[in-house]
Amino acid sequence: MFVIVGCVHIPMALCGIGWCPSWEGVEVPILSSNSSTRLIRPNSFPLMDDTTSASLEEELGHVMKFKMSDFKICDRVSIGLSGRTDEIVFEALVKDVHSPLHNSRVVLRQLSSAQAQRRGKRAIEVLKKLARRRLMYHSYSMQVHGYVDPSTIGDYGSFTLVHGYHGSFSLRHWLQQSDWLPTLEATLALDEESVRRVGDDTVGGSAVSRQLRLIRILMRDLLIGVNYLHSHGLAHTELRLENVHVSPVDRHIKVGILGNAADFYDNNPNTSTTDGSMDRRQMMIAFDMRCVGFMMAKMVLQELMEPLIFTKFKSFLTKGNDPSCLREFLLQTLRRNSSSGNVGLQILNRNWGAGWNLLSLLLAAKPSERISCLDALRHPFLCGPRWRVDPSMDIIRWGLGSTAVRITEEYIYGHQQRSRLAHFIELMEMLNPHSKPKNWLALLPGKWRLLYSTGRHIGLTLRQPPARVLIGDVHLTMSRTPKSNTTLSFTSDISFTVLMGQDWPHDKAGVVGKLGIDSSFRLTAGKRLYLNEGKDTTFLPSTSNTEDSIVKKLSGKRWRKALPFKEFPSSLPVAKLISSEVEVTMSLNDPLGKNVDAAKNAVHEVRTQVPPEMFDLSKLVCGTYVDARLLVLRGVSGSALLFTRSCANGSCR
Repeated sequence: MFVIVGCVHIPMALCGIGWCPSWEGVEVPILSSNSSTRLIRPNSFPLMDDTTSASLEEELGHVMKFKMSDFKICDRVSIGLSGRTDEIVFEALVKDVHSPLHNSRVVLRQLSSAQAQRRGKRAIEVLKKLARRRLMYHSYSMQVHGYVDPSTIGDYGSFTLVHGYHGSFSLRHWLQQSDWLPTLEATLALDEESVRRVGDDTVGGSAVSRQLRLIRILMRDLLIGVNYLHSHGLAHTELRLENVHVSPVDRHIKVGILGNAADFYDNNPNTSTTDGSMDRRQMMIAFDMRCVGFMMAKMVLQELMEPLIFTKFKSFLTKGNDPSCLREFLLQTLRRNSSSGNVGLQILNRNWGAGWNLLSLLLAAKPSERISCLDALRHPFLCGPRWRVDPSMDIIRWGLGSTAVRITEEYIYGHQQRSRLAHFIELMEMLNPHSKPKNWLALLPGKWRLLYSTGRHIGLTLRQPPARVLIGDVHLTMSRTPKSNTTLSFTSDISFTVLMGQDWPHDKAGVVGKLGIDSSFRLTAGKRLYLNEGKDTTFLPSTSNTEDSIVKKLSGKRWRKALPFKEFPSSLPVAKLISSEVEVTMSLNDPLGKNVDAAKNAVHEVRTQVPPEMFDLSKLVCGTYVDARLLVLRGVSGSALLFTRSCANGSCR
């Protein structure tokens, strides 16, 4: 076992080598820290030399001062956090019988560069600030005991920090172990009380339930520790898996050395204002919460531990894409044949997609929209089924949309699932957060993928079509026209494959074709009447009385509290779509491209399987629901088309 503080380190065995008090022979090149990991520069400290060593004891008088003779150096050493070569970490035992840490294992961190020494002294400064609540500090932060008197080393060009030893594994190392789940469960000693804390009444169980329970414990512990720092006016600014440890002693998450912790409020009286301090505080908290979001993503989806995949994941966010579309992006990036085969995706899909919602709130593009630690601790994903949490309207909308998407991903033919999906779409329309056309003009532009249509459901059939056609992705691309602020250009792209020969059930390689339909729409405000609709509408479950069916379903106990109105409305505002001329183009590869009859048969089969609104865009009459990831459009027949924002090529635009 060797000391690890950070990601994978290069251990240097010291077996049989005595300790050199003068640290001679240890050459540490100066390595500048990565400026991208530091949001705001911590307080600067002067380098320690002959002129400043006299005031060091006065400056750091609130912590313990050690001599090098107080320690028995162990034969384990590593370089510092994330491979920093300006830090060398030694493991030691306190042999001073008069010390309260007698026989305790500690870590000596030799800091050589100017930046490293500032980090070490800043960690001691933070300890002074958090000394009022030592119990919380020791529970959720790596303990800093003091420093080594430089006169006992003979090296005034470095600073040696003495901090607690919390096991040799960072959280990143735990997750990289092949048997990390049972080993970490045993380390945390999960008992009935620990299980009750996260709201799960089962011990053991499937891999998904076990991993979800463990992630809840780790995330809640991490959020409590980060909130403890935020409540004391500090931001960590360096939260990473490499900088977090799991202590087997008290079974708590320990955030690393607080050497980069920054104050919320500027101490300069000439520049401090109320508004400026609040902006600074909000930005620093938002930075920490984004780091927590990255940690959660890696804990749940361990494919993100691979640098290449994580780079794609981070690039998706830096391009300005909405994190609520992460699921659509990751389903393509992870390249799994089925989303049900990935444990991490199953964890995020549970409880109406609550995990995706929390992840999107932690990684929100705007700092003002990121969730706080306290709100995250109350989130349904971390509370579990046994904790009664009143969901917000945003959570309800998210759950409805996520469940509707999950239903469409299954191969469904039963009337019960179709009725349930139509009901969820109705509920989404009732809770539409963007009813004004100006909101639609901002959210509509982009590429949308068709998921489902309540008016047409093609599955297994006994009919014998003249052409065997396999429908691929059906996209609806919308863009704003420069001539008018209220006009949008719609393009429907339908990709398909015409299967050739008699072996088509086993060989799906055929002739590739594509249909393109272009039109322009003008958006205006409109209303959708519910109670005056005819009984022959196809977008609702077939009943003898449409009005009674809607009122009965939406007035039940399950949805009565969720709906924002007490009485069922007679109409709801929508974005009305007024279409102009429609242009249709088709491309079909050889040899069918030169066969007119074969092309006609292929087009006829495509029109049979694809909703008519996608082939004739003029049949789209209004939009009833839109947010950053989902869209519902209604056709002239009353059928609803459900879309999700497409993230092809790593972009959702």
